[in-house]
Amino acid sequence: MDEATYEVGESYLIVDTGPWIFGKKVMLPASTITSIEPNERDVHVSRTKQEIKDAPEFDESTFKEAE
Repeated sequence: MDEATYEVGESYLIVDTGPWIFGKKVMLPASTITSIEPNERDVHVSRTKQEIKDAPEFDESTFKEAE
């Protein structure tokens, strides 16, 4: 997880998909988190690779940073 937003009363993860989708950043609902492994820097979500590929792309100009 790279970032988070709290806009519109719902929390989202901003996920950098890395090389497997050419570095695209997508938004996933925070409720999709199934586990976090801080030592591994891994966040596991209940989404398939295809669902992540189809997730809305993060547009920085639409959201302000959480304070």
